[in-house]
Amino acid sequence: STAVALVKTGKGYFQARRHLKRIKPALVLGTGGYVCGPVVLAAAKLGIPTLLHEQNAYPGLTNRLLARVADRICVTFPQSASLFPAGREIVTTGLPIRSQIMNTTREEGLAGLGLKEGFRILIVGGSQGARSINRAMLAVYKEMKDRTDLHWLHITGPAGYEEYLADLAREGIDLSDYGNIRIMPYVHQMEQALSVADLVIGRAGASFLAEIMAKGLPSLLIPYPFAAENHQEYNAKALVDSGAAMMIKEQDLSGVTLVNRIKELVDHREHLEAMGKEARALGNPKAVDLIVEQIMSLVSNR
Repeated sequence: STAVALVKTGKGYFQARRHLKRIKPALVLGTGGYVCGPVVLAAAKLGIPTLLHEQNAYPGLTNRLLARVADRICVTFPQSASLFPAGREIVTTGLPIRSQIMNTTREEGLAGLGLKEGFRILIVGGSQGARSINRAMLAVYKEMKDRTDLHWLHITGPAGYEEYLADLAREGIDLSDYGNIRIMPYVHQMEQALSVADLVIGRAGASFLAEIMAKGLPSLLIPYPFAAENHQEYNAKALVDSGAAMMIKEQDLSGVTLVNRIKELVDHREHLEAMGKEARALGNPKAVDLIVEQIMSLVSNR
């Protein structure tokens, strides 16, 4: 209940205040979520420099509330700035990504995954897969399997993998006849999958988008509709508005819709190239360095 939440928040505030007075940090960095609320608030009240980082295009409730007391706010998407209280110091830094994402070459990815060179579409629904995307892709393979100019790398998620192979067989698609289609349950080195992709189809979580933007990859995004405050749709819209992606909402997703969108993209490679350039312009592979700069700036001015 609201009353219980308020009691827990108050208790958390005094616990955080006690710990902060003991350890005397040079700065407190908050990344959203109810756990960081009492800590950042206590730090601000104690005069400890505070920095927020918002990874999503639509700021979470905790960060929106803490913005009134934080010294500085770093955002992934420039569109987020207008959603914070006026007069706050906001810096667009991007979202940190692993160095391997940028350092893995296409040749290394092809070798690591055992793939041949070719225009490749990467389909991924997150670590657990996405049943709706998998289901719609059945129609895509049925319609487009004979296009030898297209290669597919589809990560189904471990839970749905065996079932998906059975679904393909029921549709009359024998993967041994189609070397251009690779279905995998999971990829441990996502940097390899991204390095071989020319078009990405997937959800719109902030970390995933940060990676494809940094790589300059055009994308067809299908936001997860049950994400908190529908933040994935806002993330996807940030890319769509910049010309870096196309979006299909979950309620509009079907095999026919997906086939049409994919054809629209792969048959107009110049459009894909332009989308990739816009994605790269939005991305920032040096995000961690920019955030560290903001931290050092606040600490040195203390």
